[in-house]
Amino acid sequence: MNGYVAGDRAVAGGGAGVVSHWRDTSIEFYRRIHFIRAFEQRVWDLSAEKPPLLAGSTHLCAGQEAVPVGAAAALEERDRVVATYRGHGWALEFGVTPYELLAEICHKADGINGGRAGSPLVMAPRSGFIGENSIVGAGCPVATGVAMAQQHRGDGGVTVVTIGDGATSQGSVHEAMVFAVSRKLPVIFVIEHNGWSEMTPTERIIPFDSLARRAQAYGMPGQTIDGADPMVVRDAMQAAVERARRGEGPILLECRVSRLWGHYNRDIEHYRSKADKAVAAGLDPLTLLGEQLISDGICTVDELAGLRARNDHEIDDLTERVRGAADPDPRSARRHIVQEAVRVKVRSAAAVEARELTYIQAVNEAMRDALSASPDVVVYGEDCGGAGGIFAATRYLQRDFGPARVFDTPIAESAILGSAVGAAMEGMRPVVEIMWADFMLVALDQIVNQAANVRYVTGGACSAPMVIRTQHGATPGSCAQHSQCLEALLCHVPGLKVGLPADAQDAYSMLIAAIADPDPTVIIEARALYQEKMMVEVGGSPEPVGGARWRRSGGDLTLVAWSTAVPLALKAAEMLAETGVDAGVLDLRWLSPIDDEAIAKAVVRGGGRIVIVHEANRTGGMGAEIASRIMERHWSEMKSPVERVAAPDTRMPASPVLQAALLPSPEKIVEAALRSIQKEGEYA
Repeated sequence: MNGYVAGDRAVAGGGAGVVSHWRDTSIEFYRRIHFIRAFEQRVWDLSAEKPPLLAGSTHLCAGQEAVPVGAAAALEERDRVVATYRGHGWALEFGVTPYELLAEICHKADGINGGRAGSPLVMAPRSGFIGENSIVGAGCPVATGVAMAQQHRGDGGVTVVTIGDGATSQGSVHEAMVFAVSRKLPVIFVIEHNGWSEMTPTERIIPFDSLARRAQAYGMPGQTIDGADPMVVRDAMQAAVERARRGEGPILLECRVSRLWGHYNRDIEHYRSKADKAVAAGLDPLTLLGEQLISDGICTVDELAGLRARNDHEIDDLTERVRGAADPDPRSARRHIVQEAVRVKVRSAAAVEARELTYIQAVNEAMRDALSASPDVVVYGEDCGGAGGIFAATRYLQRDFGPARVFDTPIAESAILGSAVGAAMEGMRPVVEIMWADFMLVALDQIVNQAANVRYVTGGACSAPMVIRTQHGATPGSCAQHSQCLEALLCHVPGLKVGLPADAQDAYSMLIAAIADPDPTVIIEARALYQEKMMVEVGGSPEPVGGARWRRSGGDLTLVAWSTAVPLALKAAEMLAETGVDAGVLDLRWLSPIDDEAIAKAVVRGGGRIVIVHEANRTGGMGAEIASRIMERHWSEMKSPVERVAAPDTRMPASPVLQAALLPSPEKIVEAALRSIQKEGEYA
């Protein structure tokens, strides 16, 4: 990618041209390896200054530089790279300028991410460097999604993702490899095997020497190579790239390297023997290549010293530029969390028509319309293809749109969600199903640490416009692992949008809105309402994400609810009307972004009396957040304290009898409403 001269080592009879290619390439390799080493040394030095120019820890790649340098010679502009947090060398080789990188590491406004990423999360997606990842192994699922987008476009691109040897123990890595093989994705998994799992020798954890052996278990080839020799890396990478471009699927390259320095910049390596350090020093790629250049008569000692001096001078200059660079504007700290103005990319071609649909049929219709409207939309998840989903949400979609657009995945939530992140970053619109909301917990990293961070870290230059469909709530027989309501957990994460449809119309409209939205969005459906029917308007243009809906007007108090609590609140309002109490019902629908204006109107319309109803357990639920907002902003208008009706702080049993004792009901809502009215005098 950096314009290196491609060519093998000179051989007998190869001619002057081959010799010249080898000479030019090897010198350039040496220069690049030394530049990365000198860059990392400067980062370490700047972190040790008093006061340090950069705050916090940084993970340096000394000893591993030949891997990105060699790989760069085999890759093209259409290819992509996902790196570990020890990825400064990869960033330098794949689109990030030294100044932009050092400025970012030093938290300056001129940094490639404006100081938002720092050392371990540098991202430059538009340059082909998808980014580093500070969560061990988490980049692998993301890389599968990037490769899936390349495969979808048919541009012949390949994605390289790097991990350390310790990361091979991570479940997300396993899931990504399973997913990549199942889809024959053009992914090259690169293990930079330096012998250490952070501060623990890898040999204490993994009982065999060659990690490439693991590839066979996944159904892909694996190869162990000398990661200290950039020529070997280049040639192995070239062969892997050619294989991936032919559509033969993923491959694993284990690059044996040395870790010359500690795990991070303040690691004193008290756990490491002098003998181990000496072995590592003997495998230094810079020393080995320099000695070879001298012994082959390609360079003299003085010529190599001059080359290093020029690199050092360049780094001195950029260091001074970074020292003088401005800090980020504090006023920008809250920008680019989500995009406020909706950018509609998915527009239904059909005219608006009204049809009677169940809730789950409306979900299916929304995905059908989105698939019809845009070739970038793909729908996938466990059992979503041939079977059409366990609740029939995706039934017949694969039949009508083909297995490239609607497909089944391995039972691997990290791979499903992570691949959606990578695919969305590359321009696709993935709609993925997580069968039960409870199952998101096994892969929450890909939602919280990956999807929600993309727009913010890149300063709005990139996002991950993906949709996660799931369902929640208790139904008779559902156990404690299939009934949790987790909306409060998701709403706590900046960068995510969260919607909870309460009827078939919103099941359609809100899903269409989510697919059209430019940010990661979670749609939490209500399983208990899947078979409820109503007339649904389908077609037309997507509504924007956000906004509550009034389900019933009333002047005595307002019942605020969402999801499964909405029909309960409507029933309670009917019961209250029989007693002479006029209750309004506000369906919040979208909890992130939350409709503060509608909440303010709820206080006024309800005469200063509010009852909040939700199925999730009471403590830490969104009801507490809404009550807090009301008391912070509208306390003077309140005539009685906010009442909450929710499940108590307990696990959910399977027994319908026990469930009924815990879940909100119209009767419990009526009791809370009457308490609110009765407390008016006491509150005043």
